[in-house]
Amino acid sequence: MLLPYYKEGVIEAGCDEAGRGCLAGSVFASAVILPTDYHNDLLNDSKQLTAKQRYLLRDEIERDAVAWALGIVTAEEIDKMNILRASITAMHRAIDGLKVKPEHLIIDGNKFMPYKREGTLIPHTTIVKGDGKYLSIAAASILAKTYRDDYMKKLHQEFPFYGWDHNAGYPTKEHRQGIEIHGTTPYHRMTFNLLGAVQLELPFA
Repeated sequence: MLLPYYKEGVIEAGCDEAGRGCLAGSVFASAVILPTDYHNDLLNDSKQLTAKQRYLLRDEIERDAVAWALGIVTAEEIDKMNILRASITAMHRAIDGLKVKPEHLIIDGNKFMPYKREGTLIPHTTIVKGDGKYLSIAAASILAKTYRDDYMKKLHQEFPFYGWDHNAGYPTKEHRQGIEIHGTTPYHRMTFNLLGAVQLELPFA
């Protein structure tokens, strides 16, 4: 069973992102503040759920959350700043969008950049595999994943050669074959090795 919070007695937002490992499309992040007494037995890491479960849970999360928001960083921005910084920037943008100011942040993963709101530094804690440990991070993972999937399905209608309606832009064989045959689109991340060469992530600096 996932835990309701990391720090008791504060307004805590969970944050996660989706699409970091993709070859195309924006990276999406979400920040979610849940009630401190929140319970949902189905809520879990989005990767452990079916698509149907994720969309049902999205409705429940949006209904029950104290506040939630999305943050997006485009493929063009990713190419300028590198994917790690882009993922964190997307989380910052999601937190910016929360209608309730959090007092503590719990972040999925082990990297984050300090976040200020209204001139105040908001304390944060990074948690490896946090989407399988804390309800608010799991909720954020579901919102980021489902909204990004919706976005990639829309892009698929414009560019139907890469299988984005079911691979969401990840580096599948079908996606790479599409690039070989049809070339790249404005949504491809040109700093990534699109045809399968070893990808070296830029250092975090």
